[in-house]
Amino acid sequence: MQTALITGTSGGIGLATAKVLNLRGINVVGLSRSTSGYTSPIFREITIDITDTSALALCVRQLCKEYDFDILINNAGAAYYGLHENLSAAMIHEIVSVNLEAPMIICSLMINRLKKNRGTIINISSATAKKSPNTHGAAYAASKAGLTSFSESLFAEVRKHGIRVVTLHPDMTDTGLYRNADFTADPDFGCSLRPEDVADAIVWAVSEPAGINVNDITISPQYHRIKRK
Repeated sequence: MQTALITGTSGGIGLATAKVLNLRGINVVGLSRSTSGYTSPIFREITIDITDTSALALCVRQLCKEYDFDILINNAGAAYYGLHENLSAAMIHEIVSVNLEAPMIICSLMINRLKKNRGTIINISSATAKKSPNTHGAAYAASKAGLTSFSESLFAEVRKHGIRVVTLHPDMTDTGLYRNADFTADPDFGCSLRPEDVADAIVWAVSEPAGINVNDITISPQYHRIKRK
């Protein structure tokens, strides 16, 4: 049985991915700040604040002793929107820590394990990483652009070991990520992605034939319509 580690499984894309991987018989260990309420014999959820880098490193090291991981999905995300001058230092730190620092730390601790199984790393970036300028989301976009750059460089390092690194760039998705924003997607069908849409793309990436690496997947809703709250 394959085993995946997923961050941010309390809801949204992370939880949807955990469920669909479970349906395919893949064991999932989830790291989240809060619990999801989802239960399955092949799903284990650990409550942790991944901005606490010491606790995160300790947790991942222990899990690598308990599980033979094949898949790593860095999904957890943090976002605050508005003019950059209105973001506090704590907000900026959280954005960078969750979106960039934590994935880098987890990857560094799991690469040796993934080498053994010729595993797959999937980093959930954002469509904003490919767009510029990103007014009212400068810090968030910068953190995701950093994650995209990190993913590309990491693949160049680990491809010789058979590890695949895939970066997903979903556009607006119906999750709690926008709860702090002054905008929302139009409620009409096709104006935002569902978490399940992104989860399906993740499953596809995990299922790529051996010898192939699709480095970059960008997913967009059919229509681009947002409205102010």
